Amino acid sequence: MAAVFRDWVVITVVITEAAVVMGGFPATFKLERSIPLASHELELSELVERDRLRHGRLLESSPVGVVGFPVSGTYDPFIVGLYYTTLQLGSPPREFNVQIDTGSDVLWVGCNSCNGCPKSSGLEIPLNFFDPGSSSTASLVSCSDQRCSSGIQASDSTCSGSSNQCSYTFQYGDGSGTSGYYVSDLLHFNTVLPGSTTGNATASIMFGCSMLHTGKLTDSHRAVDGIFGFGQQSLSVISQLSSQQVTPRAFSHCLKGNDDGGGILVLGEIVEPDMVYTPLVPSMPHYNLDLRSISVGGQVLSIDASVFSTSINHGAIIDSGTTLSYLADEAYNAFIDAINNAVSEHVHPVLSHGNQCYLITDSIGHIFPEASFNFAGGASLILHPEDFLIQQNPIGGSAVWCIGFKTIEGQKLTILGDLVMKDKIFVYDLEKQRIGWVNYDCSSSVNVSVYSEPGKTEFVNARPINNSSSRDNLWTTVALLLHMFMLACVLLS
Repeated sequence: MAAVFRDWVVITVVITEAAVVMGGFPATFKLERSIPLASHELELSELVERDRLRHGRLLESSPVGVVGFPVSGTYDPFIVGLYYTTLQLGSPPREFNVQIDTGSDVLWVGCNSCNGCPKSSGLEIPLNFFDPGSSSTASLVSCSDQRCSSGIQASDSTCSGSSNQCSYTFQYGDGSGTSGYYVSDLLHFNTVLPGSTTGNATASIMFGCSMLHTGKLTDSHRAVDGIFGFGQQSLSVISQLSSQQVTPRAFSHCLKGNDDGGGILVLGEIVEPDMVYTPLVPSMPHYNLDLRSISVGGQVLSIDASVFSTSINHGAIIDSGTTLSYLADEAYNAFIDAINNAVSEHVHPVLSHGNQCYLITDSIGHIFPEASFNFAGGASLILHPEDFLIQQNPIGGSAVWCIGFKTIEGQKLTILGDLVMKDKIFVYDLEKQRIGWVNYDCSSSVNVSVYSEPGKTEFVNARPINNSSSRDNLWTTVALLLHMFMLACVLLS
């Protein structure tokens, strides 16, 4: 995705509604993490177990628009939760709440007659089931469909010669899973096009229709309608939409790190001048990066470079669906030792359920050093103490902070999850095969690029604000601002 800064236009539109929609979907929207369920606080060991289970399945034309979806949930690593968004599928359109997952590729929802699908959710959201027979635009996907063939190559689909029906079976690390068949139907959304025009739109996409849930997917306490795979393989929605020239081949998010959570998510590229980028490791199924070294307090740790080498189950992965962060054993031990040495005179170290923790009476910013993960291309991910520590219940008059990094037994994976990603913009630029980031106040507005033609790039400014102004009034204001902008361009030309 070529960002050309010659002959570009900057359009500033102040959005005055959280999850404001452009005729059906938002230009600015809350991106939040986890679901606030009463009495569901977790120990670090439980978070580790949850992350371990999801790690069982870590999985050119000119784009012309930017698409946004409303996202719900709150960020808190000690509450069982997830990101979920609302999609509209079929004709007439029906709404489905689906978990956003960057570690898998396929969008699937529960279908009518599903065996094991929850009927209610502790998230206090309605659960819906997709019925292909009730949608006038739905069609089954056959084994001869090219999309099915592409899915077979990526292990995202299977084919039965007897039925000629393209299907799937996804198994997770805890033994839970889903299986079903693929359908093709309309996804309804709104897109921001070059020239800052907006409008309702649809695109035909292929997605899964789940007929069987097993294991934890049958639980109702945090049930949603399905999973929205955000990976980079051909069957992901981001790949399907970009191949149809509906959206850029990129997506971005900015997660707020305070207790309320929130942030911004777009199918497009957030543009920020201080962004640093590192290449994606080619030919890998996940968002693998070339991690070169780790520093603590400005000192590079003595870790053999082979620890960070990349293969299918080896190397560094960015995964926004992982709550904590994980290091290979050698890197983890070196990291913990460096932290302990830096704070030994100021805090009292304790072990809590096998986790390295500290009793603290001062601000962690005054005690703990910064850490840095250094990647290929000179890009460094700077971690402040709150980016690698998690606060737990106090003991006496002392606060308890624990290291939020763990290891995955028997694997040499470094997985950087939500803990280190918060309060930063992250851009997944699949066109240029790179990931970028920058520290950012995620309650502030961001510029999102819209590519029109060679030599032109436009930017739409978006701001997540907790306000409940009317959509109609909002877009009347937007139209007036754009009209005034175009008039100014004519007068100044």
